[in-house]
Amino acid sequence: MTSADQPETTGALEPYALRVEHLENPIGLDEPRPRFAWRLRTSEHGRGQGAYRIVVTGRRGELAWDSGRVESADQFEIGYAGAALRPNSGYSWTVQVWDTHGAAGAGESATFETGRLGRPWVARWIGRDRRDRAAFLAPADDDLTWNTRGLPAPSLLRTTFETQRAVTTARLQITARGLYEARINGELVHDTALNPGWTDYQRRIFYQTYDVTDAVRTGANAIGVVLADGWWSGFVGYDARNAGRLYGDAPALLAELHLTLADGSTQVIRTDETWRESAGEWLHADLLMGEGVDARRRPEGWDAPGFDDAHWRRARALGDDTANVTGATAPPIRTVAEVAPVSVRTDADGGAVIDFGQNLVGHLRLRIRGAAVGQFLELTHAETLDADGNLYRENLRRAEARDLYYARGDAEETFEPRFTFHGFRYARIAGLGADLDPADVRAVVLSSDLEEVGSFDCDNPDVLQIVSNTRWSQRGNFLSVPTDCPQRDERLGWLADAQVFAPTAARASDVSAFFATWMVDVVSGQSPDGAFGDIAPAGPWMGEGAPAWGDAGVIIPMMLFDTYGDRRQLERSYPAMVRWIEHVRGANPDLLWRRRVGSNYGDWLHTGPETARDVLATAYFANSTSLVARAAAVLGRPDDELAYTALAQQIRDAFVAEFVREGSITSDTQTCYLLALDYDLLPPDQVPGAVDRLVALVREAGNRLTTGFVGVSKICRVLSAHGHDDLAQALLVQEEYPSWLFPIRQGATTIWERWDGWTPEGGFQSANMNSFNHYSLGAVVDWIYATLGGIDRAPGSVAYREVLVRPRPGAGVSRASATQETPLGRVATSWELVDGRFSLDVELPPGARGVLSLPTAELASVSDGSGGAVAGAASVGPHGEVELRVPGGRHRLVVDGVVVDGVVVDGAAAGLVMHSA
Repeated sequence: MTSADQPETTGALEPYALRVEHLENPIGLDEPRPRFAWRLRTSEHGRGQGAYRIVVTGRRGELAWDSGRVESADQFEIGYAGAALRPNSGYSWTVQVWDTHGAAGAGESATFETGRLGRPWVARWIGRDRRDRAAFLAPADDDLTWNTRGLPAPSLLRTTFETQRAVTTARLQITARGLYEARINGELVHDTALNPGWTDYQRRIFYQTYDVTDAVRTGANAIGVVLADGWWSGFVGYDARNAGRLYGDAPALLAELHLTLADGSTQVIRTDETWRESAGEWLHADLLMGEGVDARRRPEGWDAPGFDDAHWRRARALGDDTANVTGATAPPIRTVAEVAPVSVRTDADGGAVIDFGQNLVGHLRLRIRGAAVGQFLELTHAETLDADGNLYRENLRRAEARDLYYARGDAEETFEPRFTFHGFRYARIAGLGADLDPADVRAVVLSSDLEEVGSFDCDNPDVLQIVSNTRWSQRGNFLSVPTDCPQRDERLGWLADAQVFAPTAARASDVSAFFATWMVDVVSGQSPDGAFGDIAPAGPWMGEGAPAWGDAGVIIPMMLFDTYGDRRQLERSYPAMVRWIEHVRGANPDLLWRRRVGSNYGDWLHTGPETARDVLATAYFANSTSLVARAAAVLGRPDDELAYTALAQQIRDAFVAEFVREGSITSDTQTCYLLALDYDLLPPDQVPGAVDRLVALVREAGNRLTTGFVGVSKICRVLSAHGHDDLAQALLVQEEYPSWLFPIRQGATTIWERWDGWTPEGGFQSANMNSFNHYSLGAVVDWIYATLGGIDRAPGSVAYREVLVRPRPGAGVSRASATQETPLGRVATSWELVDGRFSLDVELPPGARGVLSLPTAELASVSDGSGGAVAGAASVGPHGEVELRVPGGRHRLVVDGVVVDGVVVDGAAAGLVMHSA
């Protein structure tokens, strides 16, 4: 359910959005003590949860746990505390709540199913014999490239079984070293894609569990699986030496089908050497190079009973090592949208050039009518066009992003690649032999299927386009792991990109399980002496993480705690967080981080003067140490809290002594002041001077930013925090390079990797590194939600227990609304400024508290809209504004006589003048 799908609330307290381990009705949990969570809603003002009761029952109604009535406002991180959960078993759970006045609220129920919980596999890994690799190589056809001629074709694997009685439940547990697609009796049994996803396969491989009860019949049955290389043995990353052997040189399958029959008996069908294997219609299937299919080679009915597989070879058993196979912990990849063309034209060579109007990630679905037997079609993809209107593909580097199809010759047939993905807005289809009907092609959008929890709207289309571009970049790069780009030969989980963007990602989607899952790979990639890497999963890209890159191993666990209250993830990451700090300290006893800095990228892709790298590194060292001290406090480790609080202060002192002179910071860039201010590195008496210098640098740059990946997430937030909303808003709507709107003026529909990916003067940036879909620079959207939307966590608040509502007109915005599904429930704001009257509607979930920061310094100018006095304790905010403290519920406020002028300087404070007339 998205935040837009909220039903009408009643007066009683109502739980909704029940989750187990951050997932909705999960199947296959391998967590023996899962955590429960729910959100709340009510139409009653100020009413929160005072108590709850959780009851968990088994599939037959037997009681597993009754928490009893617990006097608590907790709604998340509530761990199961009943009898040991049984493997492969279904459970129902109900939560009953009472409000703070003792009145009973509603109850709500959900389900979960355990996974194997350590139960040994009886299945064996199976696949093709690596010595028979030549039998699966694509033919040396002139239509294939050097790369794709060397790729093995996916395998078809099948077995048959019989059931003598009706099946009451059937669960398929399946995974692959590579990618799989599972079918029973001729039907696909899952709506997920690119399974089982990408993890550090050397340490863990996810299996998925599917309810396939409706697919299994009484009598004869067949299981068919397509097995492709994927991340396991296909092209991954940009190092050609690793192509085809990142983890292994051939894929493998592991699966068990568990049946419960009508008489209570059970039956298990497993992968072993009795399965049969063959090549099929695929010529090759690779995530980077693309997919080739010869439909003439399709063995009809191969995945159904009755198919003659006598000529197929026996599958080869590849071992019994399943120690690293565990239940999936994050939402899978699915089709999340389909996009129709906005235009189709025929080029000079007869190819159909398609513009989908949106840079996206996925593949094409093409309907082919009346093709001749063997007719060859080529599908190529690109993010943009060159000056001649052709697909611009140089920036893909080695990634071919090229799908091939040999037609079967049916009256109508469909080609849809299933084991690859591309980043593209434009596609070209060659070989159709006729004009393409736009109705015959769709772009199928793939992404990790995360709940959408945020929305933003306003009356400035430019701001909306920034938000949209960022959302599309997030959607396209959140496929199993948070990748840097989806189109070229890279697509890696860079840590700095993820940590600067994580707060923005949490605005659009519930990324709790997604990031917690990825953090396991971040931690497992840590070196023995405590260095996080730059990339996770690490694969061959091991090495000591750079400042801001390795620091993600500290920053993201704290972000998950602050945003979602995820204490367990923080606890599991804590030892690694400490090792990281000690790794840096051990190499830098003077507390200035200059040694063991890895690749030391600095403020990557900055546009102005370079921020001194030791300044940046030491600032991150101080911040990460402070976060470890906070984590120690949360986890009840007082000795560590004291020790790392003291160390953080010592690093601050060293920073000031080495880099700060008479109010100026070494290298004197926007980013160095942003770091010092955001990370509280300066003595209080030096803060005003640093703010003034930051403001001066922005103005000297013509109200433009000069930051790279590190500074971009901070600049608007820091300016607003120090009373300069006007300057932050001027940056947001700046149209000249470098700015967020400059790419939009060039037609961008996603966030670019570089501020100058293309310019009218210079054309395309270097094709060696020029992605047009790269979310990092979109990190400003977190600030858009906070300041234009008006929704933010109050300082020190966890999981939005206290919400800071601080909408500020400006940036050409006189009307805006935002919603955010928080762990407690829905927060919504809506405001407009008309003829000097500012009106604000706020909805806060039960149990939350709100701090409403209003654009006025005069409490007398504030009313409830009908002339009545406002409820709530009033105080003065840090910049003289009126602040009201209110409980959960709905609130309407009106400020009369507000004047907004984005260029006037009011006294000593530069900024929007917001006061009562």
